[in-house]
Amino acid sequence: MADGWESRLERWRQAGLIDPAGAEAILAWERAQPGRRRLRVPVLVAVALGGVLVAAGLLLFVSTHWAALGPGQRFGLLLALVVGLHGGGAALENRFPPLAVSLHGVGTVALGAGLFLAGQLFHLEAHWPLGLLLWAIGAGLGWALLRQWPQLALLALLGPAWLVAEWQRAVDAATEGLQRGSGEPTVVLAPAAGLLLLSLCYLAAPAGAGAVPAPRRVLLWLGGLGLLPTGLLWQLFSHGGPTSAPLPLPLAAVGWAVALGAPLLLGLRLRGRRAWPLAVAIGWLLPGVALAWGTHQGAGVFPYLWWAVGGLLLVAWGVMEGRSERVNLGAALIAVVVLAFYVSQVMDSLGRSASLIGLGVLFLGGGWGLELLRRRLVARAVGRGTP
Repeated sequence: MADGWESRLERWRQAGLIDPAGAEAILAWERAQPGRRRLRVPVLVAVALGGVLVAAGLLLFVSTHWAALGPGQRFGLLLALVVGLHGGGAALENRFPPLAVSLHGVGTVALGAGLFLAGQLFHLEAHWPLGLLLWAIGAGLGWALLRQWPQLALLALLGPAWLVAEWQRAVDAATEGLQRGSGEPTVVLAPAAGLLLLSLCYLAAPAGAGAVPAPRRVLLWLGGLGLLPTGLLWQLFSHGGPTSAPLPLPLAAVGWAVALGAPLLLGLRLRGRRAWPLAVAIGWLLPGVALAWGTHQGAGVFPYLWWAVGGLLLVAWGVMEGRSERVNLGAALIAVVVLAFYVSQVMDSLGRSASLIGLGVLFLGGGWGLELLRRRLVARAVGRGTP
């Protein structure tokens, strides 16, 4: 089976972009370079799965024999795991780069396990979120030295995890002894807003159409995968009513400043002046903040319209910058909102058979129309250059 570049070369030849002689010359030269061929998907899957299994096996081995080891042996084992995995990755860097990337990634995961197990080993009465911070610093140093995607992915996940952990510790200290369920919902709403905005920031790492650099592609995948769970989290907390004890005003102000400001600053770092859609996203979140302090009775169709507007804004953002993944995610969000509105607001007022028929018509007609519109918007987005 021809490689992807061979099929593209054939399309270019058929379109008249290159002459047949040039196509044959390129094909002959590429086939004479066996080292330049990309690995097949099964090999990459095997390497990735092998790295995960090695990490799980090492952690299981350590946990099984942990009680039988002395303090010095425990610390030496943790140190040997981290050094050995990274050393193995360095030794295989030139021979088999994908395996080296996998070993370095497992080594960075082992660093986090080592940090927390070392704290347990020496009975440190420490501020436990600092373990996440040290782990994030280790991942950041690994990214700075290796420029490999597992370190960047861990850094992008551990940084927010550390902030959420610090927020939870500060809230626990401020509300100790107070009655829960009688105050504002900032405790859960601020981190939910921050995580949703951060997912949008990661999703917007590619600032225009065309090829995406590898680091930004990692952030793009993290943002796309995290958008749905963070959106559900925001929906639950913004429409769930007050759930926490009242917070001191300075602490609440700091929480909201970090939740809204940190993703915006990261967006400015990644996108420069083109980070203004993140400010629009903050404006879109404000009605949800207002609802969280309200009674939630008689909200009616407003939440559905609110989420539909969010989907339309995401679609418009994708078309404007030529990014098809934002168009697809926005269209999917609109479809989910329409389906949720039908099930919760319309279906109960119809009979059983009529509701099922209506649901089928909604799936068939609405899905067909939405897919046609999505294809047009994707084609328009792909056809746009970088603004």
